[in-house]
Amino acid sequence: MPGPSSASRSSAETAALVTQVVDELARRLMPDTVLPPDEGADTAGETRRRALQRLQILAGVKQALRRLEDQAAHVAAASGAGYPEIGQALNMSRQGARRRWPGLITSSTCHRTPQPTPRSL
Repeated sequence: MPGPSSASRSSAETAALVTQVVDELARRLMPDTVLPPDEGADTAGETRRRALQRLQILAGVKQALRRLEDQAAHVAAASGAGYPEIGQALNMSRQGARRRWPGLITSSTCHRTPQPTPRSL
């Protein structure tokens, strides 16, 4: 999808765009229900049923987004990012990131072991 790069978008702009895309996705995933001719009017029961279906679809979207966040956090950590950077990217504290991904950052992912240097005499 052409448009400005994600770096030039604000968080609010990104959230608004994602909201539009997810809303459209949820509509497309809603099963088409054809009501019998005598029940052509949208009853409260039908409204409730469709709202619950939409909620279930959105829960699946949320679960998928969480998996994608997990993957991105692992790649970021493997690339040298620490909990403070990962937390900042998700608008959470370092402690929040550490609670979400305990053990993600280890001494082997964060720092390379320095090579010993010969000591001068």
